[in-house]
Amino acid sequence: MSAGEKQFLEDYEPEDYPSVALTVDLVVLAVTGDTLYAAFVRRGGHPFKGALALPGGFVGPDEDALDAAWRELEEETGLDLGAHRAHVEQLATYSAPKRDPRMRVVSVAHLALLATDSRTLPELDPGSDATAAHWHPVHEVLATEALAFDHREILTAALERLAGKIEYTLTAAKLLPEEFALYQLRHVYEAVWNTEKLDAGNFTRKMTGALADTGRKTSRSKGAPAALFTVRSEYLSPPMTRPPGAADR
Repeated sequence: MSAGEKQFLEDYEPEDYPSVALTVDLVVLAVTGDTLYAAFVRRGGHPFKGALALPGGFVGPDEDALDAAWRELEEETGLDLGAHRAHVEQLATYSAPKRDPRMRVVSVAHLALLATDSRTLPELDPGSDATAAHWHPVHEVLATEALAFDHREILTAALERLAGKIEYTLTAAKLLPEEFALYQLRHVYEAVWNTEKLDAGNFTRKMTGALADTGRKTSRSKGAPAALFTVRSEYLSPPMTRPPGAADR
């Protein structure tokens, strides 16, 4: 460090600039059956006391945003993404001046896709900042619930990100075990797009080129055993076409 830079830093006054806090919010999505769920908490304190909210909180002075996201999720819901097959990506930054009534707060939102067996969801356990933590159907929440802060905007953006990506990639498979049946993958599409049942034959034709048959089968309580596949190519060509108005149902 040069003498000039050292003097500059010694004379620098951070208090001369407006204070801005940094937070993280998480949209954690999972599918059971043909329903898309997200993890939510009920806020235990003000502001928005009692409101449904996405998990999240303030970034510590020695953390980056991703580390804070994982920590806050575990503290508020008991969910440790490291213990599950999960895909996490940064969604967007939310910086509207009045998005938080306490002070100027900028939030880095993350999207997490949690793989399940299509039958059960991990149990959630609320932390000290929440009175409850539960999985709720995403499309139902968007249709009926008022969310804290700008969490409706964040949730909507996360849903649209996922709904769009599964048209041309195998991102939907990240919500399933590494090996999965075609009917399970089809149910993920139906859940995300909130659509009526997709035609099984057409879906199979679209997907086969991007999947690898493992040669193994899974047992089913009803019907014949189903072949198990893994992802061979991340991209779909030609892409799947989302049914018109599917997410509005």
